[in-house]
Amino acid sequence: MTATPPALHFREDFAGEQARIIALFGDVFTAAEGPDEGAAIAALVAAMAACGPAAGLRPFTAWQGDRLMGAVIFSPLRDAQAAHRIMLLSPMAVATDQQGRGIGQALIRHALARLAIDGTQIAVTYGDPAFFGRTGFAPVGTDMLPAPHPLSQPIGWIAQSLTGAALPQIQGPLACVAPLDDPTFW
Repeated sequence: MTATPPALHFREDFAGEQARIIALFGDVFTAAEGPDEGAAIAALVAAMAACGPAAGLRPFTAWQGDRLMGAVIFSPLRDAQAAHRIMLLSPMAVATDQQGRGIGQALIRHALARLAIDGTQIAVTYGDPAFFGRTGFAPVGTDMLPAPHPLSQPIGWIAQSLTGAALPQIQGPLACVAPLDDPTFW
């Protein structure tokens, strides 16, 4: 059972907080996976932040007062026909000492609601089905929703419709933003 999250407020841009957001990702992934992974994810987030709004990135952050509690970045996945508005959740981090308190789920729910309002049809991520399943994500085959690169853990390819309709079959290939277009992330 997840504890009740603390009172949070959300922001929807990098708004001069890039250094803090990058540091959060670096710290969280260093604690969980080691210094090499922490440095790699911090570099990924820095590269994503440098893409700017023109790349279609949607960062969301959760704050308690002036403390950054968590962050998630959504970026477009583009199908060849541009027939669907698909956003990829990657990466995500919650401050190590705040994990298990519902902050990540609250942040994802907030982000998905905003994306749905803005016309996103499908949200997809590549992660733990048990964690992300709590916010509506479910496994989807690459025959239904192709990944930009071959997946090392296909069970982690999960998605959800933000329109209430069933997920449509998407024709590939799908293209992701340049910083994520590296097979080592997949």
